[in-house]
Amino acid sequence: MKLEGALNPHPRGWARRDATLQCVLARVLQHSAVPSPRFGVGTATAVTLLLSVYPAVRLSTQTSVDRLAVRLAGMTAVTGLEQAMADTLLTLVPGSARDRAGNVTVSLGKGTPKRLVACALDEVGYVVGNITPDGYLTLRRVGAPPTALFDQQLEGQRVMVFGARGAVPGVGAVKSTHLTRGRAGGPGTPDPVFTVDNAYVDVGATSATEARALGIDVLDPVAAAKRPHVYGDRLLAAPVVGRRATCAALAAAVQAKPNVKGTVVAAFTVRSLYATKAGFQSLVKLQGPFAEVKEPSLTARYADTPVETVALKDADALAQRLIAWMEGR
Repeated sequence: MKLEGALNPHPRGWARRDATLQCVLARVLQHSAVPSPRFGVGTATAVTLLLSVYPAVRLSTQTSVDRLAVRLAGMTAVTGLEQAMADTLLTLVPGSARDRAGNVTVSLGKGTPKRLVACALDEVGYVVGNITPDGYLTLRRVGAPPTALFDQQLEGQRVMVFGARGAVPGVGAVKSTHLTRGRAGGPGTPDPVFTVDNAYVDVGATSATEARALGIDVLDPVAAAKRPHVYGDRLLAAPVVGRRATCAALAAAVQAKPNVKGTVVAAFTVRSLYATKAGFQSLVKLQGPFAEVKEPSLTARYADTPVETVALKDADALAQRLIAWMEGR
């Protein structure tokens, strides 16, 4: 079964005249399934299609979990900038609402006991730190890197910049090693390790004016391009796919309309990577106290890499367990 995220339109006029860069960026457009975290470009059409294939009946097959997991894995939610994914979930999860902190929550059943089940939406990412006179973007990281080499995943790789006109494809670039090797500290000195501080993003602009004409400005979120890939025996690979598949399982469980015992608040939380877990803590204060709090998670292979992988059969099983838990079984 081939599963693909819905494609969203992107601004034209972004590529340099250089044919190689045009080819690379064109392929990003072909595979990207990432709406803007601020404006959700193309979200309405995609959501309409999704609602037509997600039955509002008891979860009986793997289809709902699989499609939700691929859809969410194709989106970006840099911590503190999760609005687009939240907008999508508001449409996909019947009866849900956004609270004051930005979390998406839905209350099922009534009476006691009152329980909470929550998954986190956000991910470590970047924002535009500056736009150089020749059109390149510099970056600043948002969130603590999960590994020492996390920033190196950007080096020479495809990225997406989410500006006022939607998602703009780009490529992580560095200075030429042939022209700069050994010059930082003199002959024989090792080249500095790649970090976000010496990274540049090329979006095909030749000036700061051209970059801003694409809708890009300082503090716009940036992340590695998401290209979810289903392979093997229902394995799904994508950055932060463990979190995405966990949220997909929770969304599928809610869509199944379980016969809830007491009251269950299902929540998709924001800013979980802040030291205070701001979104989650706000939720507990706003809607608690809870007799029980559940924060499910899925085991992922190659965690915190661009090819982080989960088994969709595990996500399907998690959805079934969540239904049983909601029903007090």
